[in-house]
Amino acid sequence: MKIEHVSKFYPGVTALNDVSFEIKKGEVHALCGENGAGKSTLIKCIMGVIHQDKGTISMNYDGQWIVNSDAMEAQRHGVFANYQSVTIAPDLSIAENYFLGNQPRKGMFVDWRRMTEESRKVIDKFEMNVDPGAKIRELPIAMQAMVTISKISVNRDIRLVILDEPTALLENDKVDILFRFIRELKAQGVSVIYISHRLEEVMEICDSVTILKDGTYVNTLPIQEVDKDKLITMMVGRQMTDIYNIRHFEPGEELLRIEDFSDSKHFRDIHFELRRGEILGFVGLVGAGRSEVMRALMGVEKRISGDVYIRGKKVNILSPTDALEHGIGFLTEDRRADGCALGLSIKTNINMSSLDMISRCGFVNLRKETQRASELSKSVNVKTPSIDQLVGNLSGGNQQKVVIAKLLCRDPDILIFDEPTVGIDVGAKQEIFKLIERLTEQGRGIILISSYLPEVMGLSDRLIVMAQGRITAEFDSDELKTLTEEEVLRKASIE
Repeated sequence: MKIEHVSKFYPGVTALNDVSFEIKKGEVHALCGENGAGKSTLIKCIMGVIHQDKGTISMNYDGQWIVNSDAMEAQRHGVFANYQSVTIAPDLSIAENYFLGNQPRKGMFVDWRRMTEESRKVIDKFEMNVDPGAKIRELPIAMQAMVTISKISVNRDIRLVILDEPTALLENDKVDILFRFIRELKAQGVSVIYISHRLEEVMEICDSVTILKDGTYVNTLPIQEVDKDKLITMMVGRQMTDIYNIRHFEPGEELLRIEDFSDSKHFRDIHFELRRGEILGFVGLVGAGRSEVMRALMGVEKRISGDVYIRGKKVNILSPTDALEHGIGFLTEDRRADGCALGLSIKTNINMSSLDMISRCGFVNLRKETQRASELSKSVNVKTPSIDQLVGNLSGGNQQKVVIAKLLCRDPDILIFDEPTVGIDVGAKQEIFKLIERLTEQGRGIILISSYLPEVMGLSDRLIVMAQGRITAEFDSDELKTLTEEEVLRKASIE
């Protein structure tokens, strides 16, 4: 594929400016850059979802150089993309999603038996251990991501695959399966564009790397000629120290205590406490029940048993509104679906959970609404020309900051961050980690859930490991200093 002098402009914004590079047949080509560098815009141009304003994108199709006019034509020519957000039909089954628009036929009717059998082969290949008839909505978000990735393999004629943050929600074993699939594609002569902020993955799986910064082309290099530090410097334009090296503080009084938390199928007998100024990490494989425990704590999901104590006092939380009123803020793992309203402004998003605090007799104080949004967006460093900007126009890292600002509007003492750095670049990650440091310095307690072991192990004061819905290990700050990823994974894999 040739990308030649591609530019894309929006009102007041240059998303891409004269970008040119080539992707060879059978090559795994990394595309790196900070959020807002232009990566997502470029892959949408490649897929024909949007059209560049200048330049051409052409691909060699059986010896002829062609230009795809739209997304349907791109797919007919073997170009497929796995986008950062899960993009499958939630109310259809896995099998129906795999063969959506291309169902096998038996005469005039859909051959459901064949569709199930073919789906089972894909599921087994990717070691997902799920029923082909399971509805997407019923699956954990990490399994939904795996279904989206595996759906690509159903296609017969694959020439180019674009993987945008494919491992953001995957545990280590599923990453290994994905890499095996990528190597199979490469052996078949399929080209892969690989986008990831996890630079160790880029170093492991890619043959070459192109760096974008602020919509402009920086360089293309063989992967052997770069290391992580060089990539970061080219991406952000500055040296970066250990991003997990934040200050830790002596834990204070107990803020939260959970006793005997159980539900019907996701978790049982969960006990833990959180102290002021403490970062409590949770880790586990897909299906371990970490997010489900927190959703039950927030009143989003039902639980069979369990008591919640805040500052030693037993409270009854039946809904997210109750949780907010008791000083608990929850940053969900899927910010686009649960965390923010993409079609609304930054100002509206930041204030939407706390309008009651700036209202009187049913009327919102518009001056306070603007003032709070402006102050909080600055405090979390949302990069935007205006708080009236639509959240959907922001990069992933800035969307995440808007959700955090929304939580801080209610000044909670307890914050639950579920996968807070999914799909955001190393610079934005460091900003969020420094924000976590400031929050703990203020005496707030943080519960941190992350599938990325270096992150949760590097940031936590204590670490709780879950497997199959129960707690299998807990490590204190002294134990964390010598703890290895292998030891954590061993505890997370207990049947």
